[in-house]
Amino acid sequence: MSDDENVAAAAAAIRRGEAVVYPTETVYGMGADATDPAAVERVFDIKGRDRSKPLSAGFPDVDAALEHVVADEREVAFMRRFLPGPVTVVVERRDTLPDVLVAGRDRVGVRVPDHELACRLFRAAETPVTATSANRSGTGSITHPEQLSDDIRDAVAVVLDGGTTPGTESTVVDPGQGIIHRRGAMADDIEAWLEADE
Repeated sequence: MSDDENVAAAAAAIRRGEAVVYPTETVYGMGADATDPAAVERVFDIKGRDRSKPLSAGFPDVDAALEHVVADEREVAFMRRFLPGPVTVVVERRDTLPDVLVAGRDRVGVRVPDHELACRLFRAAETPVTATSANRSGTGSITHPEQLSDDIRDAVAVVLDGGTTPGTESTVVDPGQGIIHRRGAMADDIEAWLEADE
């Protein structure tokens, strides 16, 4: 199948409540409809992930994200500066994103990958998509589809192959509170922005 056909098949699977694997500019991610509690539960089950650890949501662009989160001027400015990119931006969620996604918290991690295939998938799915690494919890991140465990390959509907990804984790940052939760790609640039904007 062509890339277009694979993206269409993966988007259709997401709309049906199934999970898929897709590449990003960091590692491979596992995607399901982030607005559907049952689909989100499926991702937790496939990963063997503790329900107390929230998942992020992926979007094709910042404007699409802003339909599902509440962000002030500083947060929006940060998102427009660093997204798309290898950054997870923590902001207040709207009710369209269910409790199970964020472990009952009021904030959610937003991802807009700097990766054409991922963004095409998110656009075609027409819904926020879970953005979590495509590995069993506690095992190493996946940088090529060949590394996927048989369990995960069997559990997802489609694997989008984007070749080898860099493997650097995204930096997780709450720009509203000026906190970097996890240092990863672009961490120094992000730190400089947060300090300059105080």
